[in-house]
Amino acid sequence: MRDPYDVLGVQKNANPAAIKSAFRKLAKKLHPDANKQDKKAATKFAELNAAYEILGDQDKRKAFDRGEIDAEGKPRFQGFGPGGGRGSAGGQGFGQNGGFETFTWGPEGAQRSGGGGRAGGFRGGIDDILKEMFGGAARSAGGGRRAQFEPEDFGPAAATRDVTGSVTITLPEVASGTSRRVHLPTGKEIEVKIPAGLADGQTIRLKGQGMPGSGGVAGDALITVSIAPHPTFTREGANLRLELPVTLYEAVLGGKVRVPTLDGAVELAIPSGSNSGRTLRVRGKGLPSKGGAGDLYATLRIVLPDRADPELEALMRKWRDSQPYDPRRDMS
Repeated sequence: MRDPYDVLGVQKNANPAAIKSAFRKLAKKLHPDANKQDKKAATKFAELNAAYEILGDQDKRKAFDRGEIDAEGKPRFQGFGPGGGRGSAGGQGFGQNGGFETFTWGPEGAQRSGGGGRAGGFRGGIDDILKEMFGGAARSAGGGRRAQFEPEDFGPAAATRDVTGSVTITLPEVASGTSRRVHLPTGKEIEVKIPAGLADGQTIRLKGQGMPGSGGVAGDALITVSIAPHPTFTREGANLRLELPVTLYEAVLGGKVRVPTLDGAVELAIPSGSNSGRTLRVRGKGLPSKGGAGDLYATLRIVLPDRADPELEALMRKWRDSQPYDPRRDMS
């Protein structure tokens, strides 16, 4: 696997915010749902998730920078130091009773012998040595008679391994709730139910859908939900806002106009003499929330005709001459 810094396209001194931003940008670009014609899309996305799993975790990032784990998060085996062995070679240490003992690590697991120690098994002092060297406990098999090791047993890796994914939904889907098929780095495709009223950037945790970890317990899948911009509405918590264009005569005389909402248009009464910038509220036409549905706020914007109108111009001149007023009189 490539260097996680190269995968995310960030410098080694990048701060956590820059790393998170780079991940989110690439996740949207490389997500298999957006690259259905690319057979390697799932592989690229899995590589991206693996890179962020390291760099997005401060402890794992430090371990990687120190050379303690590789780009896949697996510990780099450094050997047993001076006099130690490689592969099936042996090592030496002190047993529980202070006796000098020899141990070997080969196909039959770790074995020890020597003065003051008991041959066979994987007990006592050697456990402590391995814990100190690898930062984790050995997992015993067969009632503790022999220890067998896997990469995830050592190093700073967590007991379980979470995986990440992302989906993008629309604002109407936020209002009603929806579901999405999500491809996980594990190769699995799952159905994610997205509840109504979710916030942009919120994460859904799916228990047991991650990678297997120590003890065979699977991690979780963390799905980040992004909300696509809407051409008409902007969101403020559970409330929605929009700019509502009105004619000059609707602003002057008042009247009823049709206003779009996420579940169909409604009528809104415009009071006579309304200024541009005035905001009117439509109750209950926002987004669902624990405290009840939010509201829709419509801000009026007076719009003149596209083409010049001689009659309107003549009226405005007459009005200017007979009924002058200064809306800026209170400005310094």
